Amino acid sequence: MKIFIQNQQDKVDIDQHISKIIEESIVNTIKVFLEEEKFEISVLIVDNSFIKDLNRNYRNVDKETDVLSFPIFEFKNGKLLEDIVIMEDEIPLGDIVISIEKAAQQAKEFGHSLEREIAYLTVHSVLHLLGFDHIEENDRKIMREYEEQILQSMGLTR
Repeated sequence: MKIFIQNQQDKVDIDQHISKIIEESIVNTIKVFLEEEKFEISVLIVDNSFIKDLNRNYRNVDKETDVLSFPIFEFKNGKLLEDIVIMEDEIPLGDIVISIEKAAQQAKEFGHSLEREIAYLTVHSVLHLLGFDHIEENDRKIMREYEEQILQSMGLTR
């Protein structure tokens, strides 16, 4: 599996530990749903201003958010809905954009570690790449159950 992480902000220090949490969160989420490990995900770490611009431009929501997901293929609840032929070694699942500034604020607000917040946001975003959503109450419940299951498997409980 290829995971690309790029830090494009200077408000919060990003070290190897944070990068490892992101990687582990992606791997642990993917392996719940997909058997092969030939996938590629890109993660961009930004500040609140940058993610606010993306949120406005792509979702018409003019406010900051914690994470955005940009899937490449259409999945529904972890199952690929389209036939794809990839000539590359890895199948690109999509891009994740995390506001580390917002994550740090939320970690403090919720009373848990930055590591747990980053892991949660990463798992949440990968689930979006895999076609999960939380608009309807039942879908939200399913998504939350997977999030907690994956975080618990990583030893990151509330």
